[in-house]
Amino acid sequence: MKKPGMRSLTWMVASTCFLVYSQGQANETPGYFGPAVAPDFPVATQQPCSDTNPLRNAYFGATHIHTALSGDANAFGVTAGPDEAYAFTRGEPIELPAGDSPGAKIRTQQLSRPLDFAAITDHAEYMGEVVRCTTPGNPGYGSRACKMFRGEELGGWPQDMAHLARLFALVMKGKAEPRDETVCGENGAGCLEAMNKPWAEIQQAAERWDDSSSDCEFTTFVAYEYSLATNANNLHRNVIFRNAVVPPLPVSARDAALPQDLWRSLSKNCLQTDTGCDVLAIPHNANWSGGNMFYSEYPGAANLAEQAELAQLRQDLEPLVEIMQVKGDSECRNGLYEVLGGADELCDFEKLRAPAKPVEDCELGTGVGGMQLSSCMSRLSFARYGLIEGLKEQQRLGVNPLKFGIIAASDNHNATGGAVAESRFEGAAGQDATIQDRLQGEISIANVATSSPVRTNPGGIAGIWAEENSREALFMAMQRRETFGTSGPRITPRLFAGWDLPEDMCAHAEFARTGYSTGVPMGGDLPMTNKAGSAPVFAVSAVRDPSDDGAPLQRIQIIKGWTDEAGRMHQQVVDVAGSGDNGASVDIKTCERRGSGHARLCGVWRDPDFNAKRDAVYYARVVENPSCRWSTYHCNQLSPEDRLPSCSDPLLPKTIQERAWTSPIWYTTAKASG
Repeated sequence: MKKPGMRSLTWMVASTCFLVYSQGQANETPGYFGPAVAPDFPVATQQPCSDTNPLRNAYFGATHIHTALSGDANAFGVTAGPDEAYAFTRGEPIELPAGDSPGAKIRTQQLSRPLDFAAITDHAEYMGEVVRCTTPGNPGYGSRACKMFRGEELGGWPQDMAHLARLFALVMKGKAEPRDETVCGENGAGCLEAMNKPWAEIQQAAERWDDSSSDCEFTTFVAYEYSLATNANNLHRNVIFRNAVVPPLPVSARDAALPQDLWRSLSKNCLQTDTGCDVLAIPHNANWSGGNMFYSEYPGAANLAEQAELAQLRQDLEPLVEIMQVKGDSECRNGLYEVLGGADELCDFEKLRAPAKPVEDCELGTGVGGMQLSSCMSRLSFARYGLIEGLKEQQRLGVNPLKFGIIAASDNHNATGGAVAESRFEGAAGQDATIQDRLQGEISIANVATSSPVRTNPGGIAGIWAEENSREALFMAMQRRETFGTSGPRITPRLFAGWDLPEDMCAHAEFARTGYSTGVPMGGDLPMTNKAGSAPVFAVSAVRDPSDDGAPLQRIQIIKGWTDEAGRMHQQVVDVAGSGDNGASVDIKTCERRGSGHARLCGVWRDPDFNAKRDAVYYARVVENPSCRWSTYHCNQLSPEDRLPSCSDPLLPKTIQERAWTSPIWYTTAKASG
């Protein structure tokens, strides 16, 4: 493989945000973790919202944002904290780092439309180390590691890779090891104590920006990221709290060695207390997990009953999964082991590994090196097959541990949550400051990371159907999985299912009222029926993003998943409104869209192959007409002689079809859990 240049190498590590956090040392170091407590600062009482809709409104937001409190973002020059990040989501401008590239300058970015809600999710890992290394007078401030993190020493790294040296000095860890005692003191106690400051800052910023007045214009959540990587496989989660009552410190991957340890800690120190604490966790980047994100395993469980307990704990704590973000799409992939039903042409969307390139299949196992893009390819790296795996576990255990709804996010490390427009992409990782940086092809560091910056994307956005824009209403909607994700545009999809939904439901002026009164919404369970020959009816509608960031809608599809008697997975994709043959196209030289499309689509579909004795899961996918990918906009800005090889790479898509995914609806023959 061609050795990358220094600028490319720096960009690659920044773009991957490859925090190879250790597997943890011991669960909850004694004396630092405990039950949730009420905050020691004033918390406003939420006033009744003036805009309350019993049929629920769609709200758009960002649930995955990193600021300078995250070790990786800080190392790459980000200076904006939680207050600046929240201000950005409300439409205020923000300055982006210049990066290391020659001639790069500080840039300004601003959203064209504010968001409705947001959560700052800084990495819990190394949060204390950042404080110790950046606060003069703190013990450890003068250590070699801290000097390198601040860029005062480079340890042999060249000057134009100073930010990469900072990352390696403190954040990048390739194996399990204790906290650095030169920075953290004996047993890492100093860094655990230092975490109090940024954790308090996160809480207080959320309180300052949450609109508790009757206007209810903006909602914030106290949150953080748990960033576990095992065998270079991503197992990260964003942890989001319902209100201001939270544990004394966030539990990181250095203190909870397994996802199950995280769940147990959150249950013990939040859910099982009488403090009013409530919490959920959102896994992300299953596509980087080597199949481990949705693999069915129950460490420590000695029998089926104990496995069922762990499965229930996961279902309770992880009601959602992030289906897309800057590091790729995690919906589906064609050609995977024992997935029957034919190819899905839209599964090739935003893949970090080119779909046309052959790769070993993990079959029924899992891989190593998912974050290095060197793992075998597992079907359990993708949400669609995770949902079907959950059906199998439901039959085996009576509990579905993978009963998750859908959400999307950006994983933005510039403190710019919601900056997802293809035509205005400014990067997402501090050092991707120039067009040339972002158009780099595949680059790697041996045994650390592999990335193709040009194959990353601006990320997605979260959608929630709730009665009002308040913490309580939004959190309850996330718990019941009445959510959706989009690849960026603010498409508004809605899905209902029932046994008696009217066939002409799309003509009903009260579409939602009919859906709620005679069926169940996305995230729900179809009740069993005793009527012979019955089949479920699905009603789905979508409204396009009315801004220039959105294109006309092309079609709505329903995706069905199930397993057969041999345990093989099946998928079916059905167009229920619109058509993929509408003739729409885009001129890649000008990015002008051509052809007709729809401002709104609606369809009703009855499953003709329904088997009342077989479990199934259904979700909807809404697809726009083609538009230019961000990389095409970038290439068009360069003169032909200055264009990078990626601009002519036949394996890199020049256009995309932006989309939205609804949360699923389940039909199970066993008693539904949750």
